[in-house]
Amino acid sequence: MEGKTLMNEQDSVLKALKTAIEMEFDGKACYLAASADSNNAAGKQLLRSLAEDEDQHRLRFSQIYDSVRRKMGWPEQEPKPGRGSNILDTLHKACQEMGTNVSGTANELAALKTAIDKEKKSYDFYERQAKDGSYASERAFYDSLAREERSHELALLDYYEYLTDPAGWFVNKERPSLDGA
Repeated sequence: MEGKTLMNEQDSVLKALKTAIEMEFDGKACYLAASADSNNAAGKQLLRSLAEDEDQHRLRFSQIYDSVRRKMGWPEQEPKPGRGSNILDTLHKACQEMGTNVSGTANELAALKTAIDKEKKSYDFYERQAKDGSYASERAFYDSLAREERSHELALLDYYEYLTDPAGWFVNKERPSLDGA
């Protein structure tokens, strides 16, 4: 009975990893397509950067999948910090350079909405895996990824806001005081 429980646990972990690999592969494809539709440097840079992140996630998942599949268990590893704040900083600088004379194409805005939804789903999935994981290192890994996916979602939301209302975006980011100072 104990062997069967371990097999079920391994199958469950492998199934979650397969799902994660597919999500990251789909995310990369979504970002590359959105990058092609973007008509400005900030959008192209942000979306390509996010595609690279998804590719790195997928590679890490593939390595973990191989380890678990070979019955070596979840590898002990330190969660790697994401580039979330760096992505936002880079995006903000690029947006400031472009100013308010920018707008997103209908295709770009639709692609951004799709990407935001994918990031939200990834975040929710990784959050569940972090809570339900069998190994401490697995839970820490998924928790780290959940935070990174959340930072991606926030960067995409920020960029969407910029494209749909550049002047409002600048007002929000600059936070002017009410006394004019």
